[in-house]
Amino acid sequence: MKTLIRLITLVTLVAVLAGLPIARNAAAQDDPLKITFIVYADASVEFFVPVVQGAEDAAELFGVDLDVQYGNSDPVQQNDLIESAIVNEVDGIAVSIQDNDAFDEVVCKAIDAGIAVVSFNVDDAEGAAGNCRMAFMGQNFVDTGYLIASHMIEEHGLKEGDHVFVPVEAPEAVYAQLRFEGVKKALDEAGITSELVGTGFNLADAQTTEAQYLLGHPETDAIIGLGSVNLSVAPMAVQEAGMDIPMGGYDLTDDIIAGIEDGVITATVDQQPYSQGFYAVTQLVLYLEYGLYPSDMDTGGLGLVDASNVATVKELVGTIR
Repeated sequence: MKTLIRLITLVTLVAVLAGLPIARNAAAQDDPLKITFIVYADASVEFFVPVVQGAEDAAELFGVDLDVQYGNSDPVQQNDLIESAIVNEVDGIAVSIQDNDAFDEVVCKAIDAGIAVVSFNVDDAEGAAGNCRMAFMGQNFVDTGYLIASHMIEEHGLKEGDHVFVPVEAPEAVYAQLRFEGVKKALDEAGITSELVGTGFNLADAQTTEAQYLLGHPETDAIIGLGSVNLSVAPMAVQEAGMDIPMGGYDLTDDIIAGIEDGVITATVDQQPYSQGFYAVTQLVLYLEYGLYPSDMDTGGLGLVDASNVATVKELVGTIR
């Protein structure tokens, strides 16, 4: 028993000296855990509804005091939210790391303050080597980018010399760069040209940008939208431009489901956002209560939603999917 006590004391001391958060003691466990959950976009972005639903369900399950905040696509505001969480001495923070550099300092500051931090949905491109966060719950963007592009090539006979329009909400964001890396790899292998264009998160603005691109580039043979906003508005943009070209991309919304059912949208990558929110909170709880270190989780794997399986997810869009 003395050996075990010495071992526990040594591990605790090493964790403290290393600036790592450690599990709470028995007295602290009488109070609910306080976790701040920071979404980088604003509350109007449909994709994040099931992400937050998952976080809230996990919080209810484990009796967590959950504070959901939105960064409104502003890195300065997001950093301020993390700083506020540190000042408020929360137990854990779940946050998207959509920029490789913008959040490095403040996340390390939170870890040094004894706060457990995990990332969800978007992570530093270098993973743990690029940011102090403990683990990431999200999808492999490069692999799924390659997957959807390869699927579009095969399904529609895209060939050398064709051109693909690749719209995305925030082209400078990590998710955009990594998804495009995968998409471009598949297209380049087939001799197909591509162009990445930023649209912003507003649906109306995104539709206008996409329609204007198509009008200015009538040689476009397909669209691969790298975000829910872009794929949701793509059918209207194509119609506005008076074109008839295939489209596919990422995420699930009511509009994307309708497009698949109507045969307008070929397929979409489902990254299972509910899991990202649920497991971000769950892993923080397991760490803070029991010392179980968070693990990276690839949500969604390499799954596509198309006409063959759209019925199985339709009723869950906006809640669990």
